[in-house]
Amino acid sequence: MRTPAAPDRSRLRVLVVEDDDTIGRHLETGLRGHDYAPTWCRTGAGALAEAGRAPYEVLLLDLGLPDMEGLDVARQLRARLPDLLIVVLTARTDDIDIIAGLDAGADDYLVKPFSLTVLLARLRAHLRRQVTAAPAREPVRLGDLVVDVTARRCALLGVDVPLRAKEFDLLAVLAARVGEAVSRETLMAEVWDENWFGSTKTLDVTLAGLRRRLTEAARTGGRPARLPRITTLRGHGYRLEQQPAPPD
Repeated sequence: MRTPAAPDRSRLRVLVVEDDDTIGRHLETGLRGHDYAPTWCRTGAGALAEAGRAPYEVLLLDLGLPDMEGLDVARQLRARLPDLLIVVLTARTDDIDIIAGLDAGADDYLVKPFSLTVLLARLRAHLRRQVTAAPAREPVRLGDLVVDVTARRCALLGVDVPLRAKEFDLLAVLAARVGEAVSRETLMAEVWDENWFGSTKTLDVTLAGLRRRLTEAARTGGRPARLPRITTLRGHGYRLEQQPAPPD
């Protein structure tokens, strides 16, 4: 059910999940020709099994699989591999389908038919951001929330909040500019890439996920917690604001 990947572990391993033979072969050949190490699976079950056998850095995921819904594959692998870069490949063009993919844990999406050149550029942009070393910075305290960019740790009342990679990056950018209006263009450039090709709905879905995880952490913390407020600035972007301390 799968084509074995090249054994060269010095290259980034890419799990391709695509049931269309033409697209699958095209991706496998193109990725290998650009120094990636692809493994091609044609089913969701095969992909889940393969992901348990070898470490992968990237998942290219078709949503229309013959045995299971691609969104379920994304959710399961996101839960198991928080740092996995997931790019959805879909023929579905409705906003609701694209948002569902991103909300299931995808970092990006491409609508079929797509250009291999654009896909490779997207991968380079995401991976460049993952490996770029940031200078050490002091943790930022926002009420009861602490954002430690150097350690990539977000903690509420001393308990870690499990954020996805892009959710943490988005929070870090906003935390560095507390009280400032940050434009959508700035957030897309700093969290994704200045040469981003796609819709900025990715930003909205990621921010909604960030809000939800922070709220859930505050509700389950055992005692009241002060969280910063993320305010939507219609037509512009977002602003992170400190919540005032309660009166004595």
